[in-house]
Amino acid sequence: MRIKVHIQNLHCGGGENTIINRLSEGINISDVEISQEHAAVAFDYHTNHDFEAAKHPLSRIGYPIVGKENKLKTKPRSYLSFVFGKIKK
Repeated sequence: MRIKVHIQNLHCGGGENTIINRLSEGINISDVEISQEHAAVAFDYHTNHDFEAAKHPLSRIGYPIVGKENKLKTKPRSYLSFVFGKIKK
């Protein structure tokens, strides 16, 4: 199945790299695409458990799904993800 979710705090390409890398680690997620213009992530998943499992790393690295709480500590994490994403690029 394929889903597209809108996320918070996406600022630039560095964050895109981090999101792709994190969603590709150990979760049954594939074909990750990021739309910076729409602040959205699209990906293929196999089960609802896989989709639920993808939400957690997004939030941990500072990109919670729209509608979820955007805690004070989440925004700085998104900037750190940006920096690390730029370095790994």
